Amino acid sequence: MNIKKVLIEKSDKKYQKFSSSLLPGTNNVLGVRLPDLRKLAKEIYKTGDWQHFLQTDCEYFEETMLKGMVIGLVKDTPDKILNLVETFIPYINNWSVCDCFCCSLKFVQTNKSIMWKFLKKYKKTKKEYEVRFVLVILLNYFIEEKYLSDIFKIIESYSYDDYYSMMGAAWLISICFIKYPNETLKFLQNTSIDSRTFNKSIQKIIESRQVDAATKNSLKKMKRV
Repeated sequence: MNIKKVLIEKSDKKYQKFSSSLLPGTNNVLGVRLPDLRKLAKEIYKTGDWQHFLQTDCEYFEETMLKGMVIGLVKDTPDKILNLVETFIPYINNWSVCDCFCCSLKFVQTNKSIMWKFLKKYKKTKKEYEVRFVLVILLNYFIEEKYLSDIFKIIESYSYDDYYSMMGAAWLISICFIKYPNETLKFLQNTSIDSRTFNKSIQKIIESRQVDAATKNSLKKMKRV
């Protein structure tokens, strides 16, 4: 299968313009919709030639997205899947690839202890998308009471000079608040995270339809000047 050819055939100029507008600095978007990419990823995996595909160079944004989706489909031991994950992470260069990849890794649902240990490899990273990868994995698979205090420690362990890591932290905090409001409020009242990340977290919580008006009003008063 000629993947580039298939992607070009499925590209849409209007969607390309829209998608590119959401990905500042990403200049290699063809404009292939996510359902088409997911379908193509399944076809690549079913052909049995997916390993070769993972080793090919990526010219287009959609090729990188496809690689992440294919890894998410792999049925193998957790250690072998995590080897693929670790190899792929350096190629994450925008929020869309990061978030889609994290959502694709369904094996985490039944291998949380192994994934938790894996995430420790990135505890000292300062790279924007490595940090976001950790935070979005936590957001998707680990927001449970037994992990909550450790999640808060992880959030505080990073600095958020880069926009998309900062947004990942704010997003994670907002989902923690929706699921565990009392514990997350206590965290917010005592946290040492920088003011930009703190205020963005408050904003994300306030934007949620799952938070009542009275709580939103109280949170607004917590914003740092």
